[in-house]
Amino acid sequence: MKTFAEKVKEVVKKIPKGKVLTYAQVAAKAGSSNASRAVGSLMAKNFDPAIPCHRVIRSDGKIGNYNRGGSKAKEALLRKEGAIK
Repeated sequence: MKTFAEKVKEVVKKIPKGKVLTYAQVAAKAGSSNASRAVGSLMAKNFDPAIPCHRVIRSDGKIGNYNRGGSKAKEALLRKEGAIK
């Protein structure tokens, strides 16, 4: 049986380049719709480049933070991928 963290990582790995999901959407897809804060905590601790945590944003549409350079680095990556304008 997979842990919630493993499920979250699987969901985030599948977010295609140029797309984003919210923390709440990731939580729901991982099987726990009320766990968006847990998703945020997991992404804050993620340093695996195979898990594109920069593609997970806040439900209000704001970028949110990024553990590899802050929100400006996250925004630059999303712009480069065409996820935001």
